[in-house]
Amino acid sequence: MIEIDETALVAAARTAALNAHAPYSRFGVGAALLLTDGSVMTGANFENASYGLSLCAETVATASASAAGRLRDIVAVAVIGGMIEGGRPTGDTPVRPCGRCRQVLNEAAGMSGRDLTILCAGAEGQRVERHRLSDLLPHAFGPADLGIDR
Repeated sequence: MIEIDETALVAAARTAALNAHAPYSRFGVGAALLLTDGSVMTGANFENASYGLSLCAETVATASASAAGRLRDIVAVAVIGGMIEGGRPTGDTPVRPCGRCRQVLNEAAGMSGRDLTILCAGAEGQRVERHRLSDLLPHAFGPADLGIDR
């Protein structure tokens, strides 16, 4: 089992949030995925004037991992966010993945057989909550519900 440097992973998510494209909500979110080899992939939210086309930071990072052939390698996820002031997200209230992101992360977790560690922090990163994905998304819908056995 890989050791999770929670401080470094939250810091990577905070850095990613600086790249958030959030002109409508003004709420910047960054996500960082820790992979089995210790490498980290990040993502930031990307809003669109057609709101339904907006992408959450966790989804961007997970899609990047998938595009790199690393979807099965995700071990942990850090998510931070806050209102953008002075060009960067601020605040200390922990941000948790939305339902859609929890479902996307569940797909990756199912492929790896891991119950992912999810670190949730405010933009300042002082308060960090530690969760298991299964606690954030109990009774998740997955491949088995479609009759698919991995």
